[in-house]
Amino acid sequence: MKQYLLSVYQPEGTPPPPEVLEGIMRDLDALNARMRAAGAWVFSGGLNAPGTATVVRLKEGEVLTTDGPFLEGKEYLGGFTIVNAPDLDAALAWGRDLARATTLPIEVRPFAGTPDGAAGADGAGD
Repeated sequence: MKQYLLSVYQPEGTPPPPEVLEGIMRDLDALNARMRAAGAWVFSGGLNAPGTATVVRLKEGEVLTTDGPFLEGKEYLGGFTIVNAPDLDAALAWGRDLARATTLPIEVRPFAGTPDGAAGADGAGD
């Protein structure tokens, strides 16, 4: 099985009101349960706002840390799910379901590291 990263892109600004967010979280919990039952779910998590990020980079031989995200934008990585899928079509199906559940854009990208594009949890492949 290949592994795919389903990245959730969240717009900057105020989160939805509680009555809307409750429905989204209920739909997301149901989707995660379906993914687990199908054997596709590997891991998922939500991320704090970009202002909580710290960037670590090498510059002129020194490792520097700076506050905030590496890039500024109107959207940021708000969460992710890693799934096992036999092919891109199956991963895209999970991505469509995640977009419906979260009401946010989802980027679907295969992990690199093996001839079929998959990488195991240690990055060395299955």
